[in-house]
Amino acid sequence: MLLLDDHWTWDFWTAQDGDDIHLYFLKAPRSLGDPDLRHTNARIGHAVSTDLRRWTVLEDALGPGELGAFDDLATWTGSVVRDGDGWWMFYTGIGTDSDGLRQRIGRAHSTDLVTWTKDADFVLEAPAMFEQLDTSVWPDLCWRDPCVFADPEHGGWAMLVTARMPHGPADARGVVALLRSDDLRTWTRVGPVTPPGDWGHLEVPQVVELGGRHRLVFCAYAACTSAGRQARVGAMTGTHYFDGASPTGPFAPESDDLFAADPAGSLYAGKIVTDPLTGGPALLAFLQFGADGEFLGGLSDPVPVEVTPSGRLVLTRRPADVVAEARVAVDAHEAARIAGR
Repeated sequence: MLLLDDHWTWDFWTAQDGDDIHLYFLKAPRSLGDPDLRHTNARIGHAVSTDLRRWTVLEDALGPGELGAFDDLATWTGSVVRDGDGWWMFYTGIGTDSDGLRQRIGRAHSTDLVTWTKDADFVLEAPAMFEQLDTSVWPDLCWRDPCVFADPEHGGWAMLVTARMPHGPADARGVVALLRSDDLRTWTRVGPVTPPGDWGHLEVPQVVELGGRHRLVFCAYAACTSAGRQARVGAMTGTHYFDGASPTGPFAPESDDLFAADPAGSLYAGKIVTDPLTGGPALLAFLQFGADGEFLGGLSDPVPVEVTPSGRLVLTRRPADVVAEARVAVDAHEAARIAGR
């Protein structure tokens, strides 16, 4: 697993170049004390691995922009795509102009996945068809976590974004928005590809094909579960998925069952990846809370995912067990570090 001594880590995304798997992740100093402060102190870290278990930490990929830039407060979750001989990272930024409440999307370019240069002329704002900033309805403007990928059905590129609709119960407006582009610069909104109703937001979207279906993987906190869903099935923090007939949806739940969730919120912001050691699907997720409620702030090892005969995705281990095992490793690492002083 990846656990840094002096920084919390949480949301992440990957890019593969040959055998090397590059991991980009949000990080903030543990010296802040309160994990809730990490969001306005976040920057994008970088590590590389060939097996998703042993990581070499590199220099940070991106940090906040200069004062006055749209991202001069913090840089948040994104994705990386290859375009020709280079790579583009699309990421979320928040700025001091709105006290961090207005989320926007930026991009940066690299030729080696290590050194990134921001495109100062690119800022993608939330289109008017989606909810705008109104703190009397929701604490911030949701326009984040861009997931960009080549669109095999329509050509060009697709982008999925965490967004909210401007109508309906405030706790049930969360959707994933779809945009399309021919050149990765100019983006045209298409609309929501998930139905509103169950959550206030659907975070960190990812599309994978498993079991002959396209799966939209996302996460949501129990506190952002709508009253309607709570009355129907209750509330739980975790990573979930919807099914779709194409990579760009539309997507809908196959059932009310959750995928990787538990009352403690042990794992969050999970992504389904191919495990290099087994060749099978696995879940990577950020280690959030231990049994004692302590915020861990690290990255799990791959947890195998099975596809049942009916097509359901099943996590082969309980989230709480994954975190408990990580907690043992953390304690052993800390004891060794102290003994080596």
